[in-house]
Amino acid sequence: MGEVYRARDTRLDRDIAIKFLSERMAFDARSLARFHTEARSIAAMSHPNILCIFDAELEHPPLFLVTELLEGETLRQAIQHSPLPWRRALEIGVSVAEGLAAAHAAGVVHRDLKPENIFLTRLGAVKILDFGLARFKDDSRFEPGSLAPTLTDAGLMMGTVGYLAPEQARGEAVTPATDIFSFGCVLYEMVSGRRAFHRSTPAATLAVLMNEHPRSVAEYVDDIPPELDRWIARCLTKERETRPQSARDLGLILRDLLGEREPGRRARERGAAAPVESLAVLPFWTSTSSPDAEYLADGITESLINNLAQLSHLRVVARSAVFRHKGKDVDPMQIGRELGVSAVLTGRIFQRGDVLLIGAELATVRDGLQLWGQQYKRQLTDIFAIQDEISTEISGRLRVHFTPEEQSRLTRRYTESPEAYQLYLKGRYRWNKRTLDGMRQALTYFEQAVETDPCYARAYTGLADCISMLAIYGALDPRQGFTRARAAQEQALEIDAQSGEAHASRGFRLLLFDWRFRQAEQALRHAVELNPGYPSAHQWLGLALGVTGRTAEALAAMKIAQRLDPFSASINTTAVWPLYWARQFDAAIEGFRAAAELHPGYWVAHYYLGLSHVHQGDYGPGILALRHAAEIGDSNWRYAGLGFAYAKAGELDHAREILAKLQEMSRRQYVAPLYSAAVHAGLGETSLALECLEGAVRECNWEITWLDMDPLWDGLRGDPRFQKLQQEVRLRE
Repeated sequence: MGEVYRARDTRLDRDIAIKFLSERMAFDARSLARFHTEARSIAAMSHPNILCIFDAELEHPPLFLVTELLEGETLRQAIQHSPLPWRRALEIGVSVAEGLAAAHAAGVVHRDLKPENIFLTRLGAVKILDFGLARFKDDSRFEPGSLAPTLTDAGLMMGTVGYLAPEQARGEAVTPATDIFSFGCVLYEMVSGRRAFHRSTPAATLAVLMNEHPRSVAEYVDDIPPELDRWIARCLTKERETRPQSARDLGLILRDLLGEREPGRRARERGAAAPVESLAVLPFWTSTSSPDAEYLADGITESLINNLAQLSHLRVVARSAVFRHKGKDVDPMQIGRELGVSAVLTGRIFQRGDVLLIGAELATVRDGLQLWGQQYKRQLTDIFAIQDEISTEISGRLRVHFTPEEQSRLTRRYTESPEAYQLYLKGRYRWNKRTLDGMRQALTYFEQAVETDPCYARAYTGLADCISMLAIYGALDPRQGFTRARAAQEQALEIDAQSGEAHASRGFRLLLFDWRFRQAEQALRHAVELNPGYPSAHQWLGLALGVTGRTAEALAAMKIAQRLDPFSASINTTAVWPLYWARQFDAAIEGFRAAAELHPGYWVAHYYLGLSHVHQGDYGPGILALRHAAEIGDSNWRYAGLGFAYAKAGELDHAREILAKLQEMSRRQYVAPLYSAAVHAGLGETSLALECLEGAVRECNWEITWLDMDPLWDGLRGDPRFQKLQQEVRLRE
């Protein structure tokens, strides 16, 4: 299209390149459009693996582009005599994939990726060149599929024959998956030394590209990792939907492969490996082009954690500890070292309609050796079989001892309905967000799951827990929540009497809504026996012990919960409640502050940190923490402590503003009377506070559970009406 000169930028004292459009092409509409496209597309991007443009003249001849100066050779020159070692090819491939990801993020599809348009600098950098055929997502100059700006030279059609994707050859609209096909052709050629699609004429090459699959790279290269061979083949599939849809995801996959040792050193080929005593199942990640599959990725991760935790001789890191790293570009081996485990399991999920593509790898942390790896392509309805296979394969590769009963639990299915299971996973995905909106959405999914499979015990347990939490957050009348939660729990236990989660849920309800403390403790202890690895059972047992004044036992149970789930915001906060109830405010402040630092966005930790300060008379820091809780919280409950603190600090106008706010909100939604009771108690309005507390008792408000223990009510304890309320609660027992 023109000539490129080396030049000197005298203003910035740097060497540059200037590309001039030849005079004859400046009057050709197609060439001129290509030159404009190249300038516009490069200018839209900024990435180390894409040629950088500094300036352009696109109006008055001579037309030119000013770019960074590259010294080195094209990839075509590098591979013209022999293929590259597969590790070097992968290193180049990672750089190209990351450059493509930046282009696609900017709405640009290259459409002409080939070895001539990839440059290797003398300093080792990789640059993608020539965006003259690029297509913008918002480019309205040509209709989708138009061949208007296609032909440049003989043998070129919207790209270069032998590298263009089938949909390009058919004149269809292009997507990022189009570039990924071309990328697969380049990667194939780098490793094998042969073009994936090549015949003596362009027409014959095009026919092969449209109708045949290339031979496996492994037929040409002995030491290529099987996973690399499979991913190259996947890039070259004719149907764009079955290719990797995201260059970013593909780059991460190739980085994973680079992390492997040479095949001769792989643990699975060496045969001998030390038994694995601890494992972290890292959050499976999903393609950015498959956002709807995120609930599947989280659900499969959580299911594998729960299944593998059944092995008594294997320590499996809790969900909260590994999900802290979700979405972060962190080395899995580094995470494994931080968590102190022997091995890590990583995985990827792509969803194409009803087809799931799942890859999983198990590797040792000490030396990064792969113990096991597998790729699956199944229908969405086969999700159970995939999970069973992964659990079984891993249990065998770990070389841990387990009983036949543990082996059966590894592959136990709680429903035979894939549809119900997907609804359950969607419910847990929303539930784990721990927001009011998330819990409301989760409730809908759990209800749909039990409608789909009325014998799905876990879905009933999820339904019960969701209803209970909505009542706790003040979004549901406790009386309504109590009735619905009990019905769901009883149904879960009727279906599966050995479910530790269902017994824990029952104990939770008996404690917080029935106020039957001994029965709650019994149910929670039984839950711990059935599933000693269930952190919430230990957490709720700690609450049951704490509200009956057994502070030391409560703290011991909470420590077990924290050990099982060390990064849970809820567990780390409620673990401090027994100290708060025991008026050990210095220790409580230290504990709540630690919980807030670990989870800055968890408003409950800030709430109780503020109340602990207030009870010590430190109103300044107390109100500051409570204001922050009110700002970031999503429950009306958060206003109760702030109104109490204002009242105790003598800021009566602010306290009454809180009362007015609660009253105004109650006209539109349910607002627990206990919240107003706390503000009246702080104001010293005993009669009004007791009137509200009586309403809270009638409504079975969950915070009445610790009426005997909560410092909020210390100013009311001498009143006979308060003592009568205490007696009424105790009689429930």
